Order: sequence, then structure tokens, then C-alpha cells
Amino acid sequence: MFSWLGTDDRRRKDPEVFQTVSDGLKKLYKTKLLPLEEHYKFHEFHSPALEDADFDNKPMVLLVGQYSTGKTTFIRYLLEQDFPGMRIGPEPTTDSFIAVMQGDVEGIVPGNALVVDPKKPFRKLNAFGNAFLNRFVCAQLPNPVLESISVIDTPGILSGEKQRISRGYDFAAVLEWFAERVDRIILLFDAHKLDISDEFSEVIKALKNHEDKMRVVLNKADQIETQQLMRVYGALMWSLGKIVNTPEVIRVYIGSFWSHQLLIPDNRKLFEAEEQDLFRDIQSLPRNAALRKLNDLIKRARLAKVHAYIISSLKKEMPSMFGKDNKKKELVNNLGEIYARIEREHQISPGDFPNLRKMQDQLQAQDFSKFQPLKSKLLETVEDMLANDIAQLMVLVRQEESQRPTQMVKGGAFEGTLHGPFGHGYGEGAGEGIDDAQWVVARDKPMYDEIFYTLSPVDGKITGANAKKEMVRSKLPNTVLGKIWKLADIDKDGMLDDEEFALANHLIKVKLEGHELPNELPSHLLPPSKRKITE
Repeated sequence: MFSWLGTDDRRRKDPEVFQTVSDGLKKLYKTKLLPLEEHYKFHEFHSPALEDADFDNKPMVLLVGQYSTGKTTFIRYLLEQDFPGMRIGPEPTTDSFIAVMQGDVEGIVPGNALVVDPKKPFRKLNAFGNAFLNRFVCAQLPNPVLESISVIDTPGILSGEKQRISRGYDFAAVLEWFAERVDRIILLFDAHKLDISDEFSEVIKALKNHEDKMRVVLNKADQIETQQLMRVYGALMWSLGKIVNTPEVIRVYIGSFWSHQLLIPDNRKLFEAEEQDLFRDIQSLPRNAALRKLNDLIKRARLAKVHAYIISSLKKEMPSMFGKDNKKKELVNNLGEIYARIEREHQISPGDFPNLRKMQDQLQAQDFSKFQPLKSKLLETVEDMLANDIAQLMVLVRQEESQRPTQMVKGGAFEGTLHGPFGHGYGEGAGEGIDDAQWVVARDKPMYDEIFYTLSPVDGKITGANAKKEMVRSKLPNTVLGKIWKLADIDKDGMLDDEEFALANHLIKVKLEGHELPNELPSHLLPPSKRKITE
């Protein structure tokens, strides 16, 4: 009797079984989250419905910045190749959104054709109308970088008188649409003009809730002296702090991302290190793409839940017969109180609620009588998805990552410094002497030998205790000295001969000069007499 109750309970407790993360996300969205979104008109307020292409597409990088900050040049630098529709200049040259994507042949696909292609994740951009679609193209070309990621170039954000001229479409809303779907948002600033215009400020505020995807590039930094660069960097951080209202500091990369000579090469090492950090961040996107899509689905589900509570609360407050218009105005004006009540009743974090003023503006045009009352089953389904199915997908994400650990962006500028003498840090620190015929430690060995023979060697070796007395003089922590000992004690006998002692001192010198120690001893640092031991 009542066997169907037990079956239903089991169905709710047992999570779905998925073959891949992408298939799992699509199935969860269509069967569990989409019904809730449609029931409470989520798509009219927040974001259009997701399609298969949103889950299947490659990671995307969105470039945003004022005109002449080097956005298009940055793409050209990454690809090491011109792309169709590319225009570079000091004036506002890029007047369109350009999706730079992989293709078998070079060419441009116009916006109206793009939004009807089911294989591209742009179909929902149709809602922004012809004024936008006439300013949206896809540049396709064969390029190894684009095999792993796609890049979205945007029109230069206007300043001064130019920003008063209407674009004919909601620029901030378009950027917000892209921000929801991309894996990385890069804000570019010119070291010579840090003023953040009204339109740029509006854009950054529209990107709120996506701070985890945002990175900042201070471009053209080779054109100013070191002292000025420090001041510019400080001013940029101060300006960003006023607009991006988060306690965490957004990561800022300093450099000059183009293929011309550095005008002021004083900070070359800094630029190289920053470039490598940024490249590593971009290269990790394919590996983390599934996790990003999962994270975005969770954020969307939490917002959809809150939206359902808001809409159903407004429906509940509306009179059935008379005074609907007056009641609607009252409810819109008191929306903040409704937020507070929902927050208390359902234990929802304030950060999950949509922007109050924007929600009030959107509600003005809605017919509250068409809103739906609270339907617990739809909300329970989404709760079940978040509690059980997402946990299973997380396990699947880790499995896919472990099966494809080397998945990263390759080609273009990412290959230029990967191998050979122009790789970052080549010939420095522990890499010093890598191409020398002689053992690099031999240069300073006479000095180290003098210290060695004062430490009472027996049969040509000093004990660990005696070596420690000398090594702690470096004032390095024991964890670092312990690693140096493991690298230097090549025959693992717990003692050091003169060559091993010289090697230990060389590694101490490397660390004191600010370089990292290797996890394994490079072959060129092996003492000549020990090279047969390791073979």
C-alpha cells in the first residue's frame, strides 16, 4: 500500500546518472531548472534560456576597455596572426563586437546569420535587435590558439562627448549577456589614460556578480618610467576600488602586449613575469571550463529560486478584483521590504537577490495578474538538483580533469616562450649555467672549500650537524634548508662531501637572490663526480 510514495522518495534521493559533464548539465537544466524559469518568467527579467551550444562551446575570453587601450592588438599578439575585420588605430576603430573563432577558412559571418546558427552560442542575442546585430560579426580563421578558446573583441568604450551619442542598443546589457557566458573577462587600461568614463563605470557595474571571472591588464606600461608606473598602478587600484565594491582586490597584470620593442626596457623582467602569469591563467581555461559552467548553472539556479519567491510573493499580495494598479505601485515601491521578508522566511543570503532598482524598473511594465503563485514541487526539484545531482557532477568534473590533465591553450604567443633560451627564467636561478660546458658551481667552489675544511671533515665528508651550523647562517627557514639538503645530498648518505657542500651553498645563493628552488636537481647542477651515480 502506498508503494508509489516509496518510489517517489527513492527517485528524489537517487541522483541522476550522467556520462559526461556537458550532457549532465544539459539534462539538469532542461528537466529541472528550465521549468522553474519558464513558470515565473525568469527570462523576461534576467537572462534568456540556455541552449545546447551554451554547454558545448569552447571557453571564451571577453576583452573590455576604452578605445585605444590595445584590445584588438592584444588578440593579434595572442594569435600571432591578423584576423578578418581587424582594425587597429589610436582612434575608436573597432565599432563592432567581433567573436574571433576557429574556422577551416578565413572569413566573416554577419550577426543576423550568427544568431540562427544552432552550433554557435549566440542565438539569444537576437533579442537585442538589428541595431546590435549590424554591429556583431564572427571572424573565423584557422589558428592553433582558437582550437582551445574563442575571443570576443568589443567596441572601445567611449569617453567625453562621444559617450553622449547613443549606440542604438543597450551596450551594458549586451556586455552583461556575454559576461554570464564567458570564462574570463579582461579589462584593459592604457597606462597613459586611466580616467574611467561614465560609460566604462556603467559597464563595470553591469559586470557585477562576475568578479571571479575578471582580470585587469595595465597595458602599454613600457612607455612610462618605473616611478611613474608605480603611481599609475596605485591610481588604477584606487579607481577600481571605488567602482568594484568588493573587499578582494582584482588581479592586475602589468605589461605591454604587442610585438614591438619595449620603449623603456627597465621593467622587462617584471613584464615577462606578468605575461607568464596571465598566459598561465588563460591556458588553464579549457581545463577548468566544465567547472565554470557548473558554477554558472548553480548561480543561475540560486537566482531562479529567489526570483520565484519574489514573483509568487507579489502574486499573493495582489487583490483579486479592485485596486490592482494602486496595489502594484505600492508593491514595487516596497520591494525592499518584500526582499527582507523572503530573506527571513527562506534563509536566503542577501547576495542572491537581484538588483533592487533594476527589478523595480522591470516590474513597472509587467502585468502582476499573470504572475504564478508558489509551486513547491518546482522549487523542490531545483533544491534536489543542487543537493544531489550537482554533487555527482562535481565528481565527474574531477574525473574528466584527471583524464585530460594536459588540456591547455597552445600555439601563437603561448608557444613563443615555451622552449629555448627565451623561455621565462631561462638561464636564471637554478637554471644558471644550463648551457655551460663547465659545472657552474665550480666558479665559487674555492670559496666554499675554505668553509668546508673548517667544519672538520672526516674521510672527505662533513656530518649533517656540522653542515647545519653553516647553512643556518643564511637565515633561511628550516623548510627551505631541508629541501636544499635533499637536493644536495645526492648519494643520500646523510653527509656532504666538498662538491655536495658547494652545491648546497650554490642553492642557498639561488634562493637568497629571490629565485625558486627546483623540485628535482637539474642535470647541469649535478657535480661531475656524481653524474655516474644518477645514470
